[in-house]
Amino acid sequence: MRYGEISIIIHDSGYAVPNMASLPHITVIGACATATHGSGIQNGNLATSISAIEFVNAAGELVTMSRQKDGELFNGAVVSLGGLGVVTKITLDLVPSFKMTQVVYRNLPMRALQDHFVEIMSKGYSVSLFTHWENQNINQVWVKSKVEEGVSTVIEPELFGAKLATQKLHPIEDQSPENTTDQLGEVGEWYERLPHFKMGFKPSAGAELQSEYFVAIEYAYEAMMAIESLHEKITPHLFVSEIRTIKADELWLSPQYKQTTVAFHFTWKQDEEVVMQLLPLIEEKLAPFKPRPHWGKLFTMAPEVIQAQYEKMEDFRQLLRQHDPEGKFRNEFMDKYIFSNEEKSA
Repeated sequence: MRYGEISIIIHDSGYAVPNMASLPHITVIGACATATHGSGIQNGNLATSISAIEFVNAAGELVTMSRQKDGELFNGAVVSLGGLGVVTKITLDLVPSFKMTQVVYRNLPMRALQDHFVEIMSKGYSVSLFTHWENQNINQVWVKSKVEEGVSTVIEPELFGAKLATQKLHPIEDQSPENTTDQLGEVGEWYERLPHFKMGFKPSAGAELQSEYFVAIEYAYEAMMAIESLHEKITPHLFVSEIRTIKADELWLSPQYKQTTVAFHFTWKQDEEVVMQLLPLIEEKLAPFKPRPHWGKLFTMAPEVIQAQYEKMEDFRQLLRQHDPEGKFRNEFMDKYIFSNEEKSA
């Protein structure tokens, strides 16, 4: 089931999920298994909403684990990359349904983020920055805010030099905004504002490649400017880049494990050969900030470098061995990025 489908069902019962990703088209279990996320300094990634999980392991056993019953082991099972088995059921934390508004500001100078990054990213329940890495400029700032009953919503005309947009926009500015969620301060339900794109339309640019890197939030501006130094190489091959924040958590394989992060996302034009040559350059620039790549997107970082970022990696391997001792659910990706360093040392 996809987020766009489940959202309507739970909303009709008066509930909401705490957050959603840009695209409502993604599946709930797949998104959580890879620690996919929305935005918000006070919002965890989507996997943090899981309170219980049921799966069939390699022996054909039906296993149920929960936050309440299994504690630390449960933290290892949620972001599993599919390695524990076939997930058959999950339980999600819900909150009361709520309404939201969304506004967009245009042309925020990157220098404003040097001293005001956290302040700007805290301007709403969910805040996203879109850039093409040209002229040290943030093209668009998307601010999604909760509407509190009895509290009037004040929309500021300016945000650190960025001007309030007066027409609806697509993050990729030369594309029609018809498939984006409503903006201009119009009040709507949570599931109509938290994603960037509407369920019934083509998501994002359609044919594209994606990569994303997470670094601790204290390095946000330095890391951003490190990427910016590559703008001449990046911009020609980019649809758009998005910068977001995600709250720290305790999930073993989450890129937010014990650190609130800033995410640098790249939506690339579909030229894989060029993109795969650009990624090492970006990874080299981010290396001083110990980046963690998104598990479900493109990256070229060495397995041992990634594994070193996760202090619970060996515990995760032990959990996989417990439920899949013969490696029935392992694949080339798992062998390379989870088990390779261990096998070399053995």
